[in-house]
Amino acid sequence: MVLEFSSDWQDWLVDPYAIIGVPVTTDTSRLVKRYRTVAKLLHPDRYSGADPQVRDLVTQILARLVNPAYGAVKDERSQREMLALVRLSALQALKDGIAVQTAVARSLQAKPVHTAEIFYEQQVSALADRQYSDLDSFSDCTRSLIELNCVYLQLKQGETNPRPRRTGLMNAQPEANAAIKPVSEAAAVTSNHLYAKRHYDRAKHYAQTSGWREAITELKDAIRMDPSCSDYHALMGFVYLKQEQRGMARVHLKQALKLNPDDKLAKRFIQYVGEDRPAATAPTQPEKRKLFGIFGR
Repeated sequence: MVLEFSSDWQDWLVDPYAIIGVPVTTDTSRLVKRYRTVAKLLHPDRYSGADPQVRDLVTQILARLVNPAYGAVKDERSQREMLALVRLSALQALKDGIAVQTAVARSLQAKPVHTAEIFYEQQVSALADRQYSDLDSFSDCTRSLIELNCVYLQLKQGETNPRPRRTGLMNAQPEANAAIKPVSEAAAVTSNHLYAKRHYDRAKHYAQTSGWREAITELKDAIRMDPSCSDYHALMGFVYLKQEQRGMARVHLKQALKLNPDDKLAKRFIQYVGEDRPAATAPTQPEKRKLFGIFGR
């Protein structure tokens, strides 16, 4: 076990997400929850019977790494600013041809785009479980987290900053001491359906509260993960219709009916996107209420 605080570790503060043990897609509520967990794991009382050097190491990790990292990303504004810096650092590393050193980061690099996000969140979760519960693993886990975040942002270089999520992609946390294993392609494909459904459920909630832009964002994720589900296309068509984007609404409603000719939502609203139908005939508020009778509240 390393018994002294390394000054090199403070260089890691460029990526506070890795120090705290969360993905760069985390939102404030997830961040706070994780910080509280780490603070408990590093609380002096937990090491009251430990060697004085170990107690000192834990105290310094908390005071000189974890607390400053949390301070750098503890609110939405600071998160946006720090994420932009972490992203810039990741893209610069890519431009400079800096190779990743950890096996888990190399595995992420090799993942197809449609499975990379799932793999990334699962590996971050597995590493975070070991990061502070086992001080022997602290340094290696944090280095792996830094490289995972770097590779993930490199893979997302064509997109805007990752959208914060309130929950992770996994149904449950891996066991604390579980080995970090790559996800098989078959398992990832199966998982896609579950994760897509979660995006769809959130989109329904946003649609019920007229959060059209948020609903579109969630549905794009759902369709990307599972493009063969008529429900996702049908709801996307309805949401685009409410945004008066009749062309996009037509595309998704037609796709929903292609996938499932009996899709109730698509059959109900396809009438509003006919080529010759004026925009003034878009669904009214009563029609919106009927919509929620179809997929429930």
